[in-house]
Order: sequence, then structure tokens, then C-alpha cells
Amino acid sequence: MNTFTAIDFETAQGYRWSICQIDLIRVENGLITKELNILVQPPNNYYWPQFTAIHGIKAKDTINSPTFNQVWNQMAPYIENQNVIAHNGFAFDFPVLSKTLEYYGRSAPEYNKFCTYKIYKSNLAKCCQEHNIPLNHHDALSDAKACAELNLRHLKNL
Repeated sequence: MNTFTAIDFETAQGYRWSICQIDLIRVENGLITKELNILVQPPNNYYWPQFTAIHGIKAKDTINSPTFNQVWNQMAPYIENQNVIAHNGFAFDFPVLSKTLEYYGRSAPEYNKFCTYKIYKSNLAKCCQEHNIPLNHHDALSDAKACAELNLRHLKNL
């Protein structure tokens, strides 16, 4: 499993289909080969203030951004039939992807799901602190990079 895609999403609201930031890190043979960082306009470009307080993304930041539906084809090759890992993926990122695809009338692809939370049994901030991994928590790119690094370290210890 030295080839995988680490993903992280930020949402604008409590609805799983309200993605406002997408990040993925592609790792091939243990090396990062691709980083994708995209601000996405959530439906109606509507944000709940408490979510903006978490990640700092506001409607003015995504007013001219593409919708998820417009960027899915860019992401799909890194997810469809791939090994995909996220921190707390089964509770958050995988359902977010599924619900967002459903919202836009698209089918969810087949992919192998893995979760660094299940491996390390701790939240991302604590894992990064313990393993000396830089983290700007709730910035999706930083979270995805940290997840990729945690998975690489786990694989080296197997």
C-alpha cells in the first residue's frame, strides 16, 4: 500500500454535502507525487458562522470558486479504484464525499478506505504533536499532508 491518496475536506455547514475545501495528496511508491488544493463554492455559497470559525473560510473566499461538480473530474482519478486514506475518514471524509456526490447526482466510486484515526487511535492534532509532524489544523491541505505522513510512518513500521 505504498501508493495511496490522502484526502481531507472542510465543510461550510453541518450538512455533509457542503464541501468548501478539497485537498488530496497522492503518494506513489512512498513519495508524494501530487498535491491538489481547491477552494470550492458550497451550495448557495452559504456558510454557518461556527464552521467559518473552525477553518477560516468565508463566502467571500469562494464566491468565484468552482462547485464540487465542476472539480470532481479532476479528483476522480485519484480516488476511483484507489487506496484512499483520511484521518477520521469513516466518521467524516468518506461520508462527506458520498453525500456530496449524491447531492450532485453522481454515483460514488469504488475505492479502498483506510483511516489513520483507526490506526493511531487519537485525534490528528495529538498524533502530529507526538510524531513531530507540522500541522495547521483544519486547513485541508495541511490535514491531508499530515494524514499522508502518518500513513507513511505506519507503513514503515509494518
